[in-house]
Amino acid sequence: MKTNKKTILLLSAYRSSSHAAWADWLVNTFNEFEWLKLELPGRHFRWRIRGNPLSWLHKIPAKKPDLILATSMVDLATLKGLHSHLSNIPCIYYFHENQFAYPTSKQQHNSIDPQMVQLYGALAADKLLFNSIYNQQSFFNGVNRLLNLLPDETPENISVLLKNKSDILPVAITPIDKSATKIPQLILWNHRWEYDKAPQVFADALEKLNKMDIDFQLALLGDRPAKKPVSLLQIEKQFSDKIIINNKASKEDYLKYLSLSSVVVSTAIHEFQGLSMLEAVSAGAIPVVPDDLCYKEQYASHFRYKTGDSDALSEKLYSFLSIKPEIPDISKYFDESLKSRWYELLTS
Repeated sequence: MKTNKKTILLLSAYRSSSHAAWADWLVNTFNEFEWLKLELPGRHFRWRIRGNPLSWLHKIPAKKPDLILATSMVDLATLKGLHSHLSNIPCIYYFHENQFAYPTSKQQHNSIDPQMVQLYGALAADKLLFNSIYNQQSFFNGVNRLLNLLPDETPENISVLLKNKSDILPVAITPIDKSATKIPQLILWNHRWEYDKAPQVFADALEKLNKMDIDFQLALLGDRPAKKPVSLLQIEKQFSDKIIINNKASKEDYLKYLSLSSVVVSTAIHEFQGLSMLEAVSAGAIPVVPDDLCYKEQYASHFRYKTGDSDALSEKLYSFLSIKPEIPDISKYFDESLKSRWYELLTS
């Protein structure tokens, strides 16, 4: 059956929680378009970012779309080269993250391949979108660093060329109901228990907070590896009597504990938009965040502490558990605020 709807090919090469929420929100919100959506599971990162053109070799729809919307995990330049009917289609390249500012662990192989995928993808796209100013700036700083390291034959003004077609457009969040009665001293952790979220800083800060003669409780959510990290084991051992939940919760329980929590903490060394923090703040939790990353553009200075400093974090937690400040206004990240901007983008 023929349709007059504008056809958008949405390509997301890594369906993790935030990428999935973004793609699902777009498709469910804008049903005036015909969406052709291709996604790959959020695992095997190195293979996904390099191998998605091969994984999709026989899955790219033969129908010629009106627009391509691809995440920066997609090797857009290779895809356009392999599929001639896509070569002249307008393309938007969306940066949930960028590989120039992504911290690597000791277990990971260091390679510039992911950075080159994103650089070529950016050059192949007609428009670049970033979910935060921090994401945008760190990408261009990283591109300049990389180009300066290459031995020769690099064109001038690549950053200027890319900046001229870039803009900021965050992922929209649906605000969480905050009608529940808060547990006054409940501290929330709702992040992955992995190196890039620096949970050891959180564990050390709790140990120091416990010596300050103040009551607190803990809601420990988020994905955790099969082998628990030392930080989580430390918290479980020292504060078993203070923990009211300690698992990757169901969606229903996740929303419940966000609504109950009074304070939400991040110790991240990697965060490009901080969706889990924004969700918790929308539910009425007070944010306590590093003075770094995307947080500097989202939260006033009194919500931030010195990055990586467990002493500073414990003092901030003590302060906010004692005298609670006004919750910051983050309504500009809500879906109702961003819907018109996304619609304008997709119809232009």
